[in-house]
Parts: sequence; C-alpha cells; structure tokens
Amino acid sequence: MFPIIYEIGPIKIGSYGVMLAVAFLTAAYIMRKEFERKGFQPDWANTVVVVAAITGIVGSRVYFIFEHLDDFLHDPLGMIFSGSGLTYYGGFILAFIAVVILIRRLPAPTLELGDIIAPLLLLGYGIGRIGCFLAGDGDYGPPSDLPWAMAFPDGLVPTNVPVHPTPLYETFISISFFLILWNLRKRNLPAGSMISGMLIFYGIERFVTEFWRLSSPELWGLSMAQLISLVSIVGGLIFGIYLFQTDKKVKTITPMKSSKSTKK
Repeated sequence: MFPIIYEIGPIKIGSYGVMLAVAFLTAAYIMRKEFERKGFQPDWANTVVVVAAITGIVGSRVYFIFEHLDDFLHDPLGMIFSGSGLTYYGGFILAFIAVVILIRRLPAPTLELGDIIAPLLLLGYGIGRIGCFLAGDGDYGPPSDLPWAMAFPDGLVPTNVPVHPTPLYETFISISFFLILWNLRKRNLPAGSMISGMLIFYGIERFVTEFWRLSSPELWGLSMAQLISLVSIVGGLIFGIYLFQTDKKVKTITPMKSSKSTKK
C-alpha cells in the first residue's frame, strides 16, 4: 500500500488526503454543472463543498473520539490534535446536517438543491474509500482466503495476513448506487426523491459492508454503524413514502380543479 505518496522533509502527502481532495473536487465540478443546468448559481456548489468538507472532517474526528473515549480521557489534547483518526459516519452525519441548513438558506427550492447534492455524497464517499484502501488504515475486514484477499504489510495499520479489502467493496457499492440515482435524476419523480434514495442506499451500503469489517457488536449483534445504517434506511423509506403520497395527492387534486373550471 501507499500511505505516503510524496515526502519532502517534514512535509508528507498521504494517499488518504489526496483521495479525499479528489472526492471533494469531483463532487464540486459535477455539482457546478448540475446547478447550472437546473438554472441555479454554479458558485453555490463551492460553498456547499467547503461546508461539507469542514464539517465532514470535524464530524469524523468527533465520532472517532467518541469511539475511543477511554483514550481521549487519558490524553485529551493528544487525541484532539493527533494527525490520525477519522470515522466516516461522524463526518457524514455532521456534513449532512450542515448542508441541509445551508441549502435551506439559499434562494432556491431546498428539495431540488438536495436532489442534486444527494447522489454526489455517494460518489464522494466511494472515491474517499479508495484513500482508505491505499493508506491501509485498518478499515479492512477479517482474514480471508478469497482470490482477491490482500495483505497490508506497509499500511498505517499493517497486517501480513490476507484480509477482505473492505474499502474496495464500499467503493464499488457506493459508486454503483450513485450511478443508479444519477440515471434516475431526470425522471419525473417528486422533489426530494434523490435524498430519500441516498439515505436508503447509503444505509444499505454501510450495513452490508460492516459484515466485512472488524467492528465490535453493540446491540443485537450489530455494530454502532449498522444501527445508524438502519436509522438511515428507515428514515429514507419514510421520507420517500411521504414524498410519493404527497405528490400523488397533488396530481389527483389538480385535474379535479381543472375539470371544475372547464364546466364553468
């Protein structure tokens, strides 16, 4: 693996950081194009990505500290200012909340903006996981004898035993789900459908891939990430049902009004 891509003196450029930058830049570029296509200000994309990047990194760090609370209590400053230790779910949750607050303040329909941004979260997540794979940061799974099992002897969290390359699983599933949503975005679906789909797909992706990670069970034999995934899936389903039922009522009422006005 390649945790450090380039090094000059004390300056180190890590593969994880590079792929994280690629994820944000890719999302920003596509978002600008979509905002422009939909008649929104393209520059809003830069603001959204900057807010998502900052809150995502902060949230990932806070979640990591929460997961390692004993270490934090033993050495708070060391944990806060350490150069390592990020947990994706924390970043996703905080960034999601921050972006929702941001787009609600923009002079455009919130759900329409959200439908542009939502699929790109899956794309960015998938690209970012390539960074985890290259860095060998311990997100791999249990030992395996499958043909594609890999060892990470030079990773940040090294192992000489072939294991499930879980970050690659996550990349494949996340980008596949992104492509599904991206191909559906131009269909006549209720506003907010992409948000609902993203919550469902992201929850499914993380719930499934957690079985190939070295996560400790918390409740009912499930890890904390899987429990949060279930909340994401159920929340996405409820939101989606609400959107389609509301849209159906609107489409039913509108023809009735037109019919009455014609008779007059």
